[in-house]
Order: sequence, then C-alpha cells, then structure tokens
Amino acid sequence: MEMRTLGSTGVQVSPLCLGAMMFGAWGNPDHEESTRIIHRALDAGINFIDTADVYSGGESEEIVGRALAGGRRDGVVVATKVHFPMGDGPNRGGNSRRWIMQEVETSLRRLQTDWIDLYQIHRPDPSCDIDETLGALSDLVHAGKIRSFGHSTFPASQIVEAQWAAQRRGRERLPVGCARLTDVRPKSFSGVAPRTNYDIPMATLVECP
Repeated sequence: MEMRTLGSTGVQVSPLCLGAMMFGAWGNPDHEESTRIIHRALDAGINFIDTADVYSGGESEEIVGRALAGGRRDGVVVATKVHFPMGDGPNRGGNSRRWIMQEVETSLRRLQTDWIDLYQIHRPDPSCDIDETLGALSDLVHAGKIRSFGHSTFPASQIVEAQWAAQRRGRERLPVGCARLTDVRPKSFSGVAPRTNYDIPMATLVECP
C-alpha cells in the first residue's frame, strides 16, 4: 500500500487509518471479532490505528492493545486521545498537566505498549492555559512516552494560538502530528487548512467524511 508522511514527523502511514471508536460497548462488544477486523486491516496494508481513552470507557484501547500483542505492535502507528471525563471527580478530564500525565499512563497500560505514536488532545479546554497543555505534552515527548502529538477539532484560531505559545515558550508544537476534522464541508475546511498549513507543517486526518 502507498504510504504517506504524517505531517513533519517523518513517520510513514497508510492513507487509510483504522478508526477504533466502535470497538467495545459503543459498537461491537465482541472482542474476538474486533481483533479479527484489526488483523484484517493490518494484513491489507493499513499500519495506522486511531482510538481514544473515552471510547467505550477505555475498552477500545484494551481491544487494540490485545490485537497488537504478540509481535504486531512495532509495525503499527498507534494514535489515541485524551480530554473527555473518565469517571467521577472534577479533575478526571480536561487538558491540564495533572490529568494528561495521569491518563497517559492508563492509556499505555490499556494499549500494552511503552509508547504512543500520536497523542491527541480530543477537544479544546477553555479553562486551561494552552501552555499548560503544551508543557505536559512536550515533557511526554522528551520522556519517550509519546512520539508526537496533535489535536482534534481545534478551530484555526486555537491552532495558531498554540503555535505562537510554543514558539514563545520553547514548547513542542501542537500540530506536529495532525489536525482532525469532523466537518469537512468547504466552509469549515477552509477555516482550518489554508490558514494553518501555510506556516505550520500539519497532516490532516479526516474523520467520518
């Protein structure tokens, strides 16, 4: 299968990414069948899987982790996300350093891996300074727990704000990995891609076209 470079990371990924949102209670509760689907995709040449901590309350990450166990992990680019609440408590969600540092460890355990290739901020958090988020993500890159990071459904203004903050404060850049769009109608798409790709190398993962 033809491969493409994921933004400016140098990582080669298949043009199709297997979305894992429907593995588990939200969609298909049959773990064996979900595993067969993942293996079929890998055998067809897909090397890119996207999940999130919130999908089926972590069950999706667990399914992906089991499917990649036994020698398949090294050949796959694994993406997951953080932001949405995971249980009770005022600090079990969002984009704070406290939550990101805690939840990445849980995702690593569910995925049965030592690193995450692409760690994405699932939604913006207006209550959290973007530098707080960038600082946590940058530290995770330097610690080797994630290889790169990106965002999901951030508007262009917040992508640019994150880039400015990264440049001013010496952080890794938020859109290094990817930008995710759930609405690719021309009006919505033009609000992100042209205004950001001009100055910021950024891959675009199109979700649910």
